[in-house]
Amino acid sequence: MFNLRAIGPEPDGATPLDETELVGLIPGFVATRADLNVVEFENIAKAMPWAVDQARRGGPELVLSYAFVFALHRRMFQDVWRWAGTQRRRVTNIGVDPSQISMQTKQTIDDAVWWHENDMFDVDDRAARIHWRLVSVHPFPNGNGRCTRLLADLYLLSIGNHAFTWGAGGRLEEAGDERRRYLDALFAADNEDYEPLVKFARS
Repeated sequence: MFNLRAIGPEPDGATPLDETELVGLIPGFVATRADLNVVEFENIAKAMPWAVDQARRGGPELVLSYAFVFALHRRMFQDVWRWAGTQRRRVTNIGVDPSQISMQTKQTIDDAVWWHENDMFDVDDRAARIHWRLVSVHPFPNGNGRCTRLLADLYLLSIGNHAFTWGAGGRLEEAGDERRRYLDALFAADNEDYEPLVKFARS
């Protein structure tokens, strides 16, 4: 049976799962963090063709919408977690109070639409800001980084640009040097310095 003791500590900066969220685990064979990483990776890979098709057909008008943020998370994790695509309900180490999630997510999306329509910032800077703002809100119980990084990529694809590489495609949900570089870039963005995040995203 999968439990918090079996999976071990979360990577630095990650949102820890709690027992109420573990109840929502769908695959019965998952017993370790390695198992969990595999099934989540497979679900995300399965969702990618749908996500890319949505971005290319729907354009930025679809990608930069409140409903799409939640639909994307659901597609990425629906085979793993029953709560995929639903809003976080508890206070976590990262993110706004749950009572503020809906309002702050909508405000972020509204701002992103305004940046897009008014050609604010360089395109890569714009995409990085969308990711940083949403990951700061932390709308979901888990998977916020992966979902909001993909959303930034989909925005870029929706306007005919190349997706980010995010540290040459490393597994940022796992501990390591690339995750540390990524977290340092997010901390810089907290102080309104977005250049390290853009550089990391394109590295």
